[in-house]
Amino acid sequence: MGTQGQSPPENYDSKQNQSEKEKEREKAINEWLPITSSRNAKWWYSAFHNVTAMVGAGVLSLPYAMSELGWGPGIAVMVISWIVTLYTLWQMVEMHEMVPGKRFDRYHELGQYAFGEKLGLYIVVPQQLIVEVGVCIVYMVTGGKSLKKFHDVICPDCKQIKLTFFIMIFASVHFVLSQLPNFNSISGVSLAAAVMSLRGKQENVEYGYKSHTQGGTVLSFLAALGDVAFAYAGHNVVLEIQATIPSTPEKPSKKPMWKGVIVAYIVVALCYFPVAFVGYWAFGNDVEDNILISLNRPRWLIAMANMMVVVHVIGSYQIYAMPVFDMMESYLVKGLRFPPGLALRLITRSAYVAFTMFIGMTFPFFGGLLSFFGGFAFAPTTYFLPCIMWLAIYKPRRFSLSWITNWICIILGVLLMILAPIGGLREIIVNAKTYKFYS
Repeated sequence: MGTQGQSPPENYDSKQNQSEKEKEREKAINEWLPITSSRNAKWWYSAFHNVTAMVGAGVLSLPYAMSELGWGPGIAVMVISWIVTLYTLWQMVEMHEMVPGKRFDRYHELGQYAFGEKLGLYIVVPQQLIVEVGVCIVYMVTGGKSLKKFHDVICPDCKQIKLTFFIMIFASVHFVLSQLPNFNSISGVSLAAAVMSLRGKQENVEYGYKSHTQGGTVLSFLAALGDVAFAYAGHNVVLEIQATIPSTPEKPSKKPMWKGVIVAYIVVALCYFPVAFVGYWAFGNDVEDNILISLNRPRWLIAMANMMVVVHVIGSYQIYAMPVFDMMESYLVKGLRFPPGLALRLITRSAYVAFTMFIGMTFPFFGGLLSFFGGFAFAPTTYFLPCIMWLAIYKPRRFSLSWITNWICIILGVLLMILAPIGGLREIIVNAKTYKFYS
């Protein structure tokens, strides 16, 4: 009888010890994972990371997008996108700590709270992965093309080298940098160089639509919407950026985060609008899908601008790769019970860099990739998914200002998601007709 009486406490103690060990393991894993390993960032880190996340390869295509949209629609689309995405970014910053004592450190965690454990994962994770992997592929192409342009400008008489090799050179940097647990990058300098490079208007500039058919003009217009959507992509890493900021009930992380976001969006406006409008003004409808490819003088400034783009997209690649690393490592360590360590990090991250390099080498269609990814994945995660989450969680009164605003953003975002990929896919198909693989 005595033995039976002592049995339950032993089982209870055993379960309690097991639970404590599981909590300790969970804590150790979170301290190892890249997103939750550090929470000591300041508000200017938020500004810095948001600028780096948003102002990337997308800005280089904005003059080309303007050439396909035209002056009136182009200015309207640029300004509306800036306002809508600032609003949806504010929503995400607010929702980061909407539950007292809990932080939604990852986009999919917020999705799970809004839509349910399984449905939230199914809705958010595929879209977020498409965005982040898509950005990394586009940055592989951008880095390779800028390296090639730098080489061709400083050595015009040298033997021509395939773009494939320049993409491989750019990727080699990431095989090293991807092993860093966290990465802070410099940004904005490349855009200053791009603006500086637009030295006056070209001769015989035309501003009419390039396509000679109505169908071609419409499809190009749709592709341009995707280019603009691609440029506003910081939402996919905003919760992960906010996760690095310390938070207490008295000083929640949303205050310094929002301060950083405002600064970042001012920088974005100062970068995007001049490059888009001045680039289109200078080159008209002859502008390339990468503004730096259109520039031919002065040689030293073009070379420097392209090298600054290379440096910039090295940092931007890492910003977007970090959440993917976090997802892969979380699944391997928590789901498949792999031991966290250097070997796991080396294999998974190197495999990811190799994958994005291979896709970038195979399909280096800068403009088409921007348009397709911009509409297909960036529009949901940036323009309307935060609004759907807001409606699902806060349930604002029907026909109130909040309800109307969110539904306007949702309708605009859904139209963008449906229409832009059509134009982007058409551009990829047109380019593929004359393209030779690994040329």
